[in-house]
Amino acid sequence: MKKIINTTNAPAAIGPYSQAIEANGTLYISGQLPINPAVGKIEALEITLQTEQVFANILAILSEAGYTFVDVVKSTVFLSDISNFAGMNEVYKKYYQTECPARSAFAVKDLPLGALVEIETIAVK
Repeated sequence: MKKIINTTNAPAAIGPYSQAIEANGTLYISGQLPINPAVGKIEALEITLQTEQVFANILAILSEAGYTFVDVVKSTVFLSDISNFAGMNEVYKKYYQTECPARSAFAVKDLPLGALVEIETIAVK
């Protein structure tokens, strides 16, 4: 059975997709941009602050669905520039200190709304 997860504590989808879908004990969170949901736009200009906002958005969705960061099994990180890897990783390691999820991280040509980082997440109960 599929359940759509939606919370006003994370940014609304900017296209025809859901914030997250839960199916058979697995939560699939769409790529989260550093959009502040209170204002509906990206406010931070540098990679560490943008990554913090992305994790705040992920946390809001995890919480809405009854999951935590401990339940995360896979992250995919998209960076607008691979030179931002160290700054993103500095923030990332604050959220995953032990039993870290599997992860891919790579640079892409561009991200929506001029973001520096986007992270999609899969969690399992």
